Amino acid sequence: MMRRKCRIWWPRHLSPATQPHSSTFLFGWFLSSSSSSSSASVPIEIVVAFSIDEAVFSSIGSDLEGILYKINKRMPTSLQNICELSMLGYCSADSSSNGELHTHRESAEESSQFSGPLHDSGPHNEQNTSNDRSGHWICGCHKVDGFIEQYKSCTQSNPGHLVYGSYIYASRNLGWIPKLHHVHWDMQVAYTLDLHIVIYGTPRYGGHHFYLDSRRSSENAKTVSRKPKWVEDLSQKKSVIDLDAVILATNCAAAATSFFEEQVSPKRRALWLHCVYMCISIIWKLFAVCVATLSTSVYVLLQLLHFLLSYVSDSCVYATIENLFIHTWKNIRVRCCQILYWPIFLHNNDSRSESCVEYAEKASLRKHSMWLSVVIDMLFGNLFGFALLTHADSVCLSILTVTSGVTNNWWLISCARLMGNPAGFKLNTELAGVLGTFSLSTIQIWSTLWGSMRFIFIFIVKGLAVSGVLFGFTTPASLTVDLITVSTTHVSTLHWLISILYSRQIQATTALWRLFRGQKWNPLRERLDSYDYTVEQHIVGSLLFTPLLLLLPTTSAFYMSFTIISMTIGSICTLIEVAISVIHATPYTKILLWLLRPSRFPCGIWFEIFPVENHEMEIVQERIGSRASDILVSCLHSYTYNIGELVGPDFRYLHSAVPRSSISSLVYRVFSGRSLPSPIYNLPYVPGAGLPPSMPWMSIPFNEYWILCHDAVFACNPLHTH
Repeated sequence: MMRRKCRIWWPRHLSPATQPHSSTFLFGWFLSSSSSSSSASVPIEIVVAFSIDEAVFSSIGSDLEGILYKINKRMPTSLQNICELSMLGYCSADSSSNGELHTHRESAEESSQFSGPLHDSGPHNEQNTSNDRSGHWICGCHKVDGFIEQYKSCTQSNPGHLVYGSYIYASRNLGWIPKLHHVHWDMQVAYTLDLHIVIYGTPRYGGHHFYLDSRRSSENAKTVSRKPKWVEDLSQKKSVIDLDAVILATNCAAAATSFFEEQVSPKRRALWLHCVYMCISIIWKLFAVCVATLSTSVYVLLQLLHFLLSYVSDSCVYATIENLFIHTWKNIRVRCCQILYWPIFLHNNDSRSESCVEYAEKASLRKHSMWLSVVIDMLFGNLFGFALLTHADSVCLSILTVTSGVTNNWWLISCARLMGNPAGFKLNTELAGVLGTFSLSTIQIWSTLWGSMRFIFIFIVKGLAVSGVLFGFTTPASLTVDLITVSTTHVSTLHWLISILYSRQIQATTALWRLFRGQKWNPLRERLDSYDYTVEQHIVGSLLFTPLLLLLPTTSAFYMSFTIISMTIGSICTLIEVAISVIHATPYTKILLWLLRPSRFPCGIWFEIFPVENHEMEIVQERIGSRASDILVSCLHSYTYNIGELVGPDFRYLHSAVPRSSISSLVYRVFSGRSLPSPIYNLPYVPGAGLPPSMPWMSIPFNEYWILCHDAVFACNPLHTH
């Protein structure tokens, strides 16, 4: 007969270093494929959560079923749909039986009146199992006393699953582990088992948990263009080993233990400890009141500003300012929304996090990611703001020196050189003089205007510092981008005008070249069609083609010069926007927790196999022979993410923001004279910033917002444990 496979997931803390002196009842989950539960090839997954001794079991009595029902209601819904927490069986502290199953005569006589034995275990083992008239199973195990009768009465909802075993000494590292004698499964007894004992550390919040990362293996797998048919058939078959459910059960083991202890023996604190807890609760209550009051005051101020701005939102002045300072406007709006929505993000409404460590860790990251990002941004902003306020005069002088040097020593000289023979190229003197004179006049006029407003530069610098102190570092960075864009308006204007001239000249030259080849561009079908031109058209085309072609080098020289300047300014703005994006998207909570405890971020599991050398096991195998159970003992461990794998998904959008075709498209736009695209990173709406782009403006009554802030802060009481 084929042996039944069984895998026991055993908590490490239930394996004592010394021999246990009391027998225990095991609680946990039975997991097996429902469609193939009777198949011997499908392993029985038994996840042990905790155990209690006989004294505690006797004190519970008939309340056990109600306690288990309450605990199951607090478990995750996905786990409830698969299995329920129940009593798994009995583990005896006496291992002298060496796995032999003795017959209880009364039970055997009763069972023989209804049906014969289901299995004949040979001369050394004899087990009778049958059904009585009420539908309950009757077992002839050696431990038939009041405890087992209570067990039967408390597990009437699932009477077909039961485990009997004892402790055996495995090794110095493993301690005493369970040796499974037999399993009652679907009204039958399985005593020849291939046993796999998996020892795992019970997941705890803030410590570690287990996680199966299926995406990681799928990303690393190489794909081929055409897969064999047997591979497709194999991928369509559903795996009978549901490790996801097992890992979910192990992550809920600590919560099940805690819930059971609350129901059985509620903690009673000492009087002095109770007073300390009361003082901490009162202090935290006052802290919550202060934070809620301060947040409500800021909320009232923001609502008042929003109300005032709504009246002038239709004016031309408001629209012009918003277009000129679009990056600053967006960043301030995001920061205001973060200030308004922080109690919603901090408030934990996910009840699943109380019962599963994995869900609790994810909920904690969601709760603290937004406000920690704001705190880091505000910290950088204050450092930048106070440093800038301290050296405002020197910074203002340095900026004026750099801008005047770039304008006078580089740009004006470049335009003057273009009016002559740059790099030995012979340009058209008349056209170069017109373009150079126009460019020099524009630059001089703009420089004169900014020179007359030098007195406001110090206020602009101090405004950057104050905005950094009030709103964080990303706000003055965004304001810097807008100021650079406004102060270089003459550059963008000159580049736009010369690009129009250059592109029209390129288009006219290309069209005339098609005329000589007898072709015409069909814009409807987007292709070149043959066309018969007249002699007059060829003559006019020849007269136009020659001056356009000869003037093209002069136009190209000015166009390339202005394009280089414009792209340099755009690159500086893009780098600043990338820095803003990184500040918003950096997962500070993940990095901080990873530095403190990397085990909180698992990315897979692996098993460490241990050899089991036990003298008692050798005696059992000699006496029982081929019917002995094979035991494999392993320890469950977790892979953890390194820092690159942890923060990689948060910065993956930086790679997708610059597609491969954008470089070739940019080169084509530059040489064809088309307008350059806007900066790639349109921030601050980026993944990981904590707010989606469609986050609406919050407008609720003041008292409700105060209550929301108070409850969010009070729920973070340090005395609250997961």
